[in-house]
Amino acid sequence: MYRPSVFHDTLNDTLFDGFFNDSFWPARRQAQPAARTMNTDIRETETGYEIDMELPGFSKEEVKAELKEGTLTIEAVHNEAKEEKDEKTGRYLRRERYTGSCRRSFYVGDVVTQEDIKAKFADGVLSVFVPKMEKRPEAEQKKYISIEG
Repeated sequence: MYRPSVFHDTLNDTLFDGFFNDSFWPARRQAQPAARTMNTDIRETETGYEIDMELPGFSKEEVKAELKEGTLTIEAVHNEAKEEKDEKTGRYLRRERYTGSCRRSFYVGDVVTQEDIKAKFADGVLSVFVPKMEKRPEAEQKKYISIEG
């Protein structure tokens, strides 16, 4: 018997999921495209870590990498507007707008500086190299005790 998914316990189900999940309808897009957009591979080498992040549909200008308090944050923001208009009547045949952003953060350590990290964006893939760094010993500061007398 058909039972609409309003009776399901999962939070992601909607009223029409049972109807559109039939074999007649093509597969629907997932509700979280940003989670699939930033597929990330991290490789450890002898000298550091290589991060390859897939950002399909984004341009270099839409991707930003920031290092703050030992955390490397990569953010991509995309705005797109498509408009098709019938020139004779002035009516819209299609009008679409898309705005999306995604962000990932990685703790890389307090010792790593912005100058140490190298990044390159090509063919929709952001490649970031973070070197392995050992904690630098702080220079010992001599503190003198004042002697009265």
